[in-house]
Amino acid sequence: MKIDLHTHSNKSDGTMSPTELVQHAIINGLDLIGLTDHDTIGGWSEASGAIRGDFKLALGAEISCLTDEHKSVHILGLLFDSQYLPLQEAMAASRDDRVPRMQRMIELMAADGIAITFQEVMTVLPDGATLGRPHLADALVAKGLVRNREHAFAELLNNDSKYYVSHVSPKPIEAIQLIKAAGGVSVIAHPGSSFSELNIELFAEYKRNGLTAIEVAHRDHSQAERELLSNFASELDLVQTGSSDFHGSGKLNLIGENLTAPDQWERLESMAQTRQVRSANNR
Repeated sequence: MKIDLHTHSNKSDGTMSPTELVQHAIINGLDLIGLTDHDTIGGWSEASGAIRGDFKLALGAEISCLTDEHKSVHILGLLFDSQYLPLQEAMAASRDDRVPRMQRMIELMAADGIAITFQEVMTVLPDGATLGRPHLADALVAKGLVRNREHAFAELLNNDSKYYVSHVSPKPIEAIQLIKAAGGVSVIAHPGSSFSELNIELFAEYKRNGLTAIEVAHRDHSQAERELLSNFASELDLVQTGSSDFHGSGKLNLIGENLTAPDQWERLESMAQTRQVRSANNR
């Protein structure tokens, strides 16, 4: 069974519609994917309607968080109740703050002579999508100011860039607690790209607050980091996941390039209270 628990559609910063994403996964031999758009469940319904055959869809979202040190951390919430208002309100607050954040980033770039407008960014934003830096990157590409998204992030939009502006986000522990209260399970996404140092005390604290899994196998992790994270997960009795973090043509990541073992998925699903898994017989 081929399981990829971290993918994105154009309801956030992916380039495929939810329908296209499901079709792409099926064509590439995946049996189950997690739909985890940034701070939104806007693609759930459409993706569920695209399911065919024995394919399954784990519904979720990637929650954007900030630590006390203003480090960006992402927590995958899977299988949670979409009607749990505190979690939906936290995601809505993050989405709402993305407009003034984008405007500020554009102002900072304009001060350095990088001519891009808010309207040009909105022109490349798919209907209903969560506004983010990838859409600013797309606008820069469309205007010929950078080659592609990868170049835009490397040169202008990464977290250490002078043009980076954070947005309203819950603390990681707050997000973990909200996901748990909503009946779901939480996975800390690509921690190797969020923390300069990986230490077991951090994950132990997150587990005490409800964390259920660590994303071990990810493109951004070196082999040494994978081994370290796997050891942490084993010592703390956390589920180990692997995933592609697929964004369509927006990133080099290929769907299914890293996978979650079936026994780890079974354990993760059993820990959720709401079991938000969709199939052709349960949409």
